[in-house]
Amino acid sequence: MAPNDTGADEALDALDARLLLLLSDEPRLGVLECSRRLGVARGTVQARMDRMLRRGVLQGFPPDLDLAAMGYGLTAFAVLEIAQGQRAAVAARLAAIDEVCEVHATTGQGDLFVRMVARSNADLQRVIDNVVAVPEVRRTSTSIALSTPVPPRVRPLLERLAASDGE
Repeated sequence: MAPNDTGADEALDALDARLLLLLSDEPRLGVLECSRRLGVARGTVQARMDRMLRRGVLQGFPPDLDLAAMGYGLTAFAVLEIAQGQRAAVAARLAAIDEVCEVHATTGQGDLFVRMVARSNADLQRVIDNVVAVPEVRRTSTSIALSTPVPPRVRPLLERLAASDGE
């Protein structure tokens, strides 16, 4: 099964959710400590982590980085309209722009939704200039994020699953 494919027979259960919550809170915990805190065998924790890695649910253990603290205090979003049939080419060119953090194919007015970061307004102009220089980009509309009242999260979903205990 490819990453992000889900089957009913491989749905996450409450123990998986509790393990993911534990690793979200303390990503440096070892398998043995996780098993101790969850009250299950070390092999159970290892098997579940291996399965979640294989399925793409757990995608590694990177540190949680604050882009603003790294000097990229400006976040902007752009809706791009692109030449038909060129999504893969545009995505590859956008991936080559370091400040482009994510790109989503969308429905509606635009074709791609892009999150980018910059150090200042002048730096954002440079990043936008790089984006619009992609030959297949036909039109853009950019908005600057003023704040992030709800940051990216999965915790509420995990907490609901962890509390379900097989319901």
